[in-house]
Amino acid sequence: MHQELVKKKKKVAVIGLGYVGLPLALAFAKKYSVIGFDISEPRVAMMRQGLDPSKEVGPEAFEGADIHFTADPADLKSAHFFIVAVPTPVDAARVPNLKPVLSATESVAKALKPGDYVVYESTVYPGCTEEDCLPILEKLSGLKLGENFKLGYSPERINPGDKEHTITKILKIVSGSDEEALEEIARVYGEVITAGIYKASSIKVAEAAKVIENTQRDINISLMNELSIIFDKMGIDTKEVLDAAGTKWNFLKFVPGLVGGHCIGVDPYYLVHKARQIGYEPKVILSGRSINDEMPSHIAQRLVQKLISRNKIPQESKVLVMGVTFKENVADIRNSKVVDLIKELMKYSINVHVVDPHASPNEFAHEYGLTLMDAPSNDYDAVVVAVNHDKYKELTLDYFKSIMNKKPVLLDLKAMYDPGTVRQNGLLYWRL
Repeated sequence: MHQELVKKKKKVAVIGLGYVGLPLALAFAKKYSVIGFDISEPRVAMMRQGLDPSKEVGPEAFEGADIHFTADPADLKSAHFFIVAVPTPVDAARVPNLKPVLSATESVAKALKPGDYVVYESTVYPGCTEEDCLPILEKLSGLKLGENFKLGYSPERINPGDKEHTITKILKIVSGSDEEALEEIARVYGEVITAGIYKASSIKVAEAAKVIENTQRDINISLMNELSIIFDKMGIDTKEVLDAAGTKWNFLKFVPGLVGGHCIGVDPYYLVHKARQIGYEPKVILSGRSINDEMPSHIAQRLVQKLISRNKIPQESKVLVMGVTFKENVADIRNSKVVDLIKELMKYSINVHVVDPHASPNEFAHEYGLTLMDAPSNDYDAVVVAVNHDKYKELTLDYFKSIMNKKPVLLDLKAMYDPGTVRQNGLLYWRL
């Protein structure tokens, strides 16, 4: 398979061209002939023009790429090495929503031929590839794993907004349904991944490795959030505590904050789901999730208390929230916990204005039914800086004072500003 791909006698198909799929497809298209498939016609139209709808890669990434963008599943029939990179969200009950990955599996199965390879990159629970996806591949294709086609799993490690740790510079885990599959998949990825390849012993091991990466981070952040609540009640600055503790060589440098996005706030629920299926109720994982999910409510309560302490009536207050993307310097608004904070503030009948230099107003309105302003107005009783975009780091105290009224309150959720300087300028300052 590897040699035929290199000679362009066979093609790679990447199914799902979002934050994971598009950079991967473009990287492969420097070495192989690639079919980039996405169900969204508008997204495909943009990519044909050399534009990334997610704004993660620039036009230069499209240059010289041997890739055909399509929304027609029939085009997948000319491919032989399939990579599934669709989202794996959770539903409102925080149960894994496998519809995107199972739908993609059906499309691949209808195009599957003897000798083909199917590799999944979507984050799932251990066992999903072989227990949920494989039966669909075999049933719809009429082929048998091992006899007619090979299967693999290679977890994505895309970090949106990170221009240093790009896809080719991150060590890639690969796994296969047998030894031959493992070696061929490793060779195919090895052509484009300069950081190296790690061969996992099984598909389940690779799936588990991916899902615990973000579960570990989630739990560590939840500890920081719990500490911030405790220290706040004690009148101790959490950042100062972490800075002091961080002087020890083996102290893990996590910080408190809102935990959203399509990874850290979602992946743990996939592991929880599988654990419950096998009769175990996770305790630490769910405890961490509970703490992180409660942070928007906690922050809203503290803001209301700060407003009252300044003799401001919450129902008559106007608050500006700066930043709604799930992390700094990206356009991704999926599972944004800042939105949860906004809704918590609205429960107190606070008039909330929202701005973000990276987010799309149309996407924000469509996803959450909320309005994103082009620019802040003025006369705000409080400002909440929720995301540490580079543009926000450059803001001066004079700027904040210019858009705020008397006795203003500044909530700095990312601890970007010096509290001493802020307070000297008459602002009531609070941070996690």
